[in-house]
Amino acid sequence: MKSPHMNATSHRWIYSLSLLLALAAAAVAGSKDQTLDIYWVDVEGGGGTLIVTPAGEAIEVDSGVPGDRDAGRIHRVVTQAAGLDHLDHLVTTHFDMDHYGGAPNLARLLPIRELWDNGIPTKDPGGRDEARFLERMKPYREMNVGKRHIIGPGDVLPLKQSDNPGTARVTIRCLAARQQFIKEAVDGNTRPNPVCGEAPEKSRTGDDNPNSVVLLLSFGPFRFFDAADLLWPFEKELVCPFNLVGQVDVFQVTHHGLDRSNHPFLVSSLAPTVSVMVNGPTKGCEPETFATLKATPSIQAMYQLHKNLRSDSQNNTTEDCIANLERNCGANYIKLSVAPDGQSYVVSIPATGYQKTFQTRSPQK
Repeated sequence: MKSPHMNATSHRWIYSLSLLLALAAAAVAGSKDQTLDIYWVDVEGGGGTLIVTPAGEAIEVDSGVPGDRDAGRIHRVVTQAAGLDHLDHLVTTHFDMDHYGGAPNLARLLPIRELWDNGIPTKDPGGRDEARFLERMKPYREMNVGKRHIIGPGDVLPLKQSDNPGTARVTIRCLAARQQFIKEAVDGNTRPNPVCGEAPEKSRTGDDNPNSVVLLLSFGPFRFFDAADLLWPFEKELVCPFNLVGQVDVFQVTHHGLDRSNHPFLVSSLAPTVSVMVNGPTKGCEPETFATLKATPSIQAMYQLHKNLRSDSQNNTTEDCIANLERNCGANYIKLSVAPDGQSYVVSIPATGYQKTFQTRSPQK
């Protein structure tokens, strides 16, 4: 007959083993989900978009402002929402503080295996305080990461593909960087773009924004477009006289929704089904951009990380499509999950329970 002590020990051992098996099963189930996930992290008007592939690789596009806040928010989404413990790739789209500033703190929280950027500037792109800019760049220059790469038009990130035969192939391609563009359209289109014509001209200067890296993510038929803070004249070059991008499903509204960007020729040519604005409570969501989005017939839903709390509060989408309604918010993120075959996707705001499903458009012929 077994002693009570042995029975208790056995029960504890069996319970622990069962718990470990359950956790392992949950991890395997998650890895077998085979969705492509995009998280828009609330960095309050900066850049911080996380992409997680079906093969479990994590690609972070931009890192918010310096300090612990934005790096901490990205870290929580990577580790808690996505369940990962490192970044395979960090893409810094340009050297404005709200896009690269959080990277050194993030590198202390998470291993970063590969870093992609335009090459660290040797002078202030804004032409202001040279010494101050170089001092600000020092933590980024010295941070501990794996391999560093200078990204250029036409480059494709080296991503692992899922072994599941029913899962679509994922690619992330650079369409523009340092005011240089791909030479041929992604879809092979050579027809002049009928959208192009006369339009107001706007400034071609503004810190490092003109040098923004432009990315196109493809997952089967699904397309996601992110032009960071690219300015109005350069957006036009992406689609005029030829549409180099093609049509997309999801458009990350350029430059946080500022009117210096979001050329109507670009938005019309992309013809997105969904727009996502990475704005702040008083930054972005400006009148001209908001009017352009509302006037684009293809757009079925407009999402914002923050409610615009300025006096022009009419420039807001519906509140159910806004992740954070108050200035002192919970830093809620927006999530998008694309089905393994790329044929449909779900946009959700987990903190509020909002969820909506969309069908992926057929690629333009």
